[in-house]
Amino acid sequence: MKKEEAKKQVLSILVENQPGALARIAGLFSGRGYNIESLAVAPTMDAAVSRMTIMTRGDHAVLEQIKKQLNKLINVLKVVEVRKRRSVQRELAMVKVTASAEDRTELMRIVEIFRGRVVDVSHESYTVEITGKTAKIEAFLELVKPMKVGDVARTGPIALNREPL
Repeated sequence: MKKEEAKKQVLSILVENQPGALARIAGLFSGRGYNIESLAVAPTMDAAVSRMTIMTRGDHAVLEQIKKQLNKLINVLKVVEVRKRRSVQRELAMVKVTASAEDRTELMRIVEIFRGRVVDVSHESYTVEITGKTAKIEAFLELVKPMKVGDVARTGPIALNREPL
């Protein structure tokens, strides 16, 4: 019998917007040896409720265990598995690129192709904002790597299922 491979899974978790909710969820993951690969949290249209988008990794049994444990937490209202084919997923990255005078035109061309935006310019660098699927962010980073990429800040995926919760 072949061992099941660990896969990435995005979870959308609605929680009461209360102090300590994030700490309890992070504690659940760390206490059981699960990793949070990315985490985004913000209030919903209802100020009393926040949405956490967490990307984690595990086989089917581990992912089911994570969902069951999350549903037991007091501040958790709902846990939804985000399915790739039935959701909209985006990631935001801000990338500081140091481009020589010769590379600046090429950098601007790459930014335009990836539908990014230059959000800050200094004498030494450009800060670029790019949004899209994770693969798009990875492709952009690969193309600008020769230009000396400095700081990179990424949200990880945020996602909504197409059908109602």
